[in-house]
Amino acid sequence: MTGAATPMVLLDHVTVRYGKRVALDDVTLQIGEGIVGLLGPNGAGKSTMLKTLLGFCKPSAGKAQLFGMQAGRGGREVRRRVGYMPERDVTSPKLSAVSFVSYCGTLAGMPYRDALQRTHEVLNYAGFGEERYRAMETYSTGMRQRAKLAQALVHDPRVLFLDEPTNGLDPVGRIAMLDLILDVARQRGVAVILSSHLLPDVEHVCDKVILMNHGRVVRQGAISEFTQVHVQRFAVRVKEGAAAFQERMNSEGCAAELAEDGKVIVHIAEHQNPSHFFQRARQWGFQVRDVVPVRQRLEDVFLEAVAGETQVE
Repeated sequence: MTGAATPMVLLDHVTVRYGKRVALDDVTLQIGEGIVGLLGPNGAGKSTMLKTLLGFCKPSAGKAQLFGMQAGRGGREVRRRVGYMPERDVTSPKLSAVSFVSYCGTLAGMPYRDALQRTHEVLNYAGFGEERYRAMETYSTGMRQRAKLAQALVHDPRVLFLDEPTNGLDPVGRIAMLDLILDVARQRGVAVILSSHLLPDVEHVCDKVILMNHGRVVRQGAISEFTQVHVQRFAVRVKEGAAAFQERMNSEGCAAELAEDGKVIVHIAEHQNPSHFFQRARQWGFQVRDVVPVRQRLEDVFLEAVAGETQVE
């Protein structure tokens, strides 16, 4: 947060329409420091939210602000504070990374010589060597994505908007990009808002998450709160006969299911405790190897939130 009364990012009952289609539907939220994930399926409104804050989309209702300034009216002051990595490539394929990134630096208000010096610094940081002088049409997808990240960093912004930063990357390139984003946030102190439809990306880097669907915020909060331990849910591993143990637990009135890893997931009543497993297992002739509390998965939280939001509609 930039201050107690002025959040870094503010949306107050914002609605955005593309013709008759509602892209953002009465969205209200505040975003401060840290790494915040915008998570939702394609078409959920994530990119529209970023574009609205940057002034590319005009709300039909509500108020959108960056650093206390109305979206679209901050001009160079907003460009100086905000770095934006768009989902799609937005440069001429004939340009080199040096030309592209330095030009973006001047757009943010930097003198050309300063922008050029800073360009080489951020390209070094993003892992570029001599290929920085080649035309970008010769780059791999990973190199193009890293060039886009470099242009978002060249003017040393306070907050980064990253729209699907791992688009098209292989597993190795994906992790490299996410680790770069983590380093930017933790070592350089830059706030990050990461828009993605890939749940593992959000889990890998984000402290907080905003779950979106059909243009609405369906839930938001710290990931640690969403993935807390289920007090009455346990993963039980038995030496042999997991399926038989599952059936026995179900017959006892405990909701039990067999997981893919061979463990039995058991939901017990509030008055019971894990010793119940050992007592029953001994009586039935099963040998319990371990009993571990189950953490709720972020995927489950999202699916439940989306299902609930759909029912409301």
